[in-house]
Order: sequence, then C-alpha cells, then structure tokens
Amino acid sequence: MPKIKTHRGAAKRFKVTGSGKIKRSRAYKRHLLSTKNAKRGRRLRKPAFVDETQEKNIRLLLPYLN
Repeated sequence: MPKIKTHRGAAKRFKVTGSGKIKRSRAYKRHLLSTKNAKRGRRLRKPAFVDETQEKNIRLLLPYLN
C-alpha cells in the first residue's frame, strides 16, 4: 500500500493541539487594517480552532496530523 500524500497547502495552515483540536489562524489580518479598530486587530492575532463540521475534511487532507 503506498503512502498517502499530505495536502501541502493545508499542512502550512493547520496545527494540532495536545487535546487533538485543530488550530488555525484568523482571516482579515492582511491589508486594509486602518479601517479596523485596535480591539479587532488584537482579536485577529489570536489563534482559532477549526469548527467540528469542517474537522473531518481537514483530517482527510492531513492524514499524518494525529
């Protein structure tokens, strides 16, 4: 049986935590930041977790993430 290939784009975007949740970075932090307030900017810095509805799809892209 051949090895399964990891989706390299997904591998750069997601990490797994110790408890097994999938961590992701937040969107909307790249440009047009002057119109966004400071509170929003601080919130965008913090990582988020992948929703449980999408978790199965991410794990298919990353077979060796466990």
